[in-house]
Amino acid sequence: MISTVPSRAPSAQADGPLDALVVGGGFYGCGIAVALRQRHGLDRVLVVERDAELLARASYVNQARVHNGYHYPRSFMTAYRSRVNLPRFAADYADCIDDSFVKVYAIARRNSLVTARQFARFCQEIGAPCEPAPPAVARLFAPERIEQVFLVREFAFDAVALRRRMEGALEAAGIPVWLGAEVTGVAAEGDKQRVSLRMRGETRSLTARRVFNCTYAGLNGLGNGFGRLRSTLKHEITEMALLSMPDELAGLGVTVMDGPFFSTMPFPARGLHSLSHVRYTPHASWTSAGEDGGLPPYAVLDAYPKRSRAGHMLRDAARFLPALAGARVEDSLFEIKTVLAVNEVDDGRPILLERNTALPCAWSVLGGKIDNIYDIHQALEAWAPPDWAPRDPAATSATARPAAACGGTAAAAAAMPRLEIRHA
Repeated sequence: MISTVPSRAPSAQADGPLDALVVGGGFYGCGIAVALRQRHGLDRVLVVERDAELLARASYVNQARVHNGYHYPRSFMTAYRSRVNLPRFAADYADCIDDSFVKVYAIARRNSLVTARQFARFCQEIGAPCEPAPPAVARLFAPERIEQVFLVREFAFDAVALRRRMEGALEAAGIPVWLGAEVTGVAAEGDKQRVSLRMRGETRSLTARRVFNCTYAGLNGLGNGFGRLRSTLKHEITEMALLSMPDELAGLGVTVMDGPFFSTMPFPARGLHSLSHVRYTPHASWTSAGEDGGLPPYAVLDAYPKRSRAGHMLRDAARFLPALAGARVEDSLFEIKTVLAVNEVDDGRPILLERNTALPCAWSVLGGKIDNIYDIHQALEAWAPPDWAPRDPAATSATARPAAACGGTAAAAAAMPRLEIRHA
């Protein structure tokens, strides 16, 4: 049912309105669509994606890291949720996981916001496996720049395999997908939403009882009627370099903490390693509340002259890990990275779930990290009204509570323990 031709989708007005329209075919959009169908019993669900394939943007262009908490010593909740979700994600998507490499975190002697002792204590507090790296691994690092190296447990995911999994899940759930379809406007129509789309040069219209905006960097770009988020977003044009590694680093993933440093991880979708750098990966940034806030992020990216900084990344990283001097840059991937501006200070990555107050039943969702998909499932359960009864009652978590109308109440949100969800 993955199609660029919408003639067979369930939105023909003779069939009545959609139960739910999910705009955005990234991992979160696809996961939400499947959950609405299988866990909440909504029969008529449609996914629309403006690109030519699913999981083609931020779900693909990232470090492919399945977090286990180590990356967030300044945001305990993000770290904690990663620890909770990693085992489940690794089990549920075992065919998409690469756990064949050794992963280490190295703490810089200078300009790090955490010391080696603090990092070890933090790992103990969140229950994350952490021990001194074997001497053969520790010797790979420049001792004058690195205080200590820790052996940890962290995985990578194959974004291409994950795309195939989500395509299969959508098909098994009977959820059609329109590719190359861009939403141009949303308007209230009674207790529903009238949605206008442009697809292959044609304009189409459909109605939906519920709309989920899962367009990541495009959350403020659904056209007239949907409006802009109340939450402020920060957008960055980012570059991730892809490397061929020398033999001594081929089976290793490295993150240097916690400051203007770097991380290199296996990138299974290409059989290479990724390299990102806190200083050189971001090329430009702006917020949705600033004077450039109205700029469409993906259009900005398309027009940006993509001059690579991979050489700068590699030379600086080699000061800490000298063997990186033998790596070869094969490619660079440019993409928009979008986070909540409020989390610039603590580096947290909560999921944003924001109700649109101008429409009968519309939500915007900004995913935090790929392994936190389970938090949005639990949030939907807690906020789902009674008519979203799950097909399988066992699928509903113990924290789920019924709520009235389209969304839920502040009390329902407050009743969700230990979920990293930012409601607006």
